[in-house]
Amino acid sequence: MPDRIRKFLVVADESPECRKALYFAARRAMATGATVSILATLEPGDFNHWIGVAEAVKRDAESAAAATLDSMAADARAITGMDPELLLREGQHQTVLAKLLEEDPLISLLILAASPSSEGPGPLVSSLARGKGLFAGRAVPVTVVPGDMDTAEIDALT
Repeated sequence: MPDRIRKFLVVADESPECRKALYFAARRAMATGATVSILATLEPGDFNHWIGVAEAVKRDAESAAAATLDSMAADARAITGMDPELLLREGQHQTVLAKLLEEDPLISLLILAASPSSEGPGPLVSSLARGKGLFAGRAVPVTVVPGDMDTAEIDALT
């Protein structure tokens, strides 16, 4: 048994395809003995003139992110039987993700889902495809799950 358990990281958001990435991560973690980590980010707001408004908006964003993390944790737990690691960080998505990947050597796989929308696969997947690296400090393999893939297709892969 390894001394250090690998982590599969999923980025949480409200998109339906995000749940596909989580499902893949949980199934793959269960099959390989890894654990699931779920990252939610709070984008900084620009309400410098209205501090009371900024605080209320931040509280609402934190509550929404916490609810998303809790819901995704329940989904992961239902598949793996284990509690995932929940991470809530403040900052720009790409900056927070790059910093986390650099800080945590146990993260061995980043799992993203691509939007099936004709508008593109989503900002993180697009950024990676353009080579706007998240991996300045430490490279981590990335799995991109098609957002329109169903659970039976994912089960066949894991």
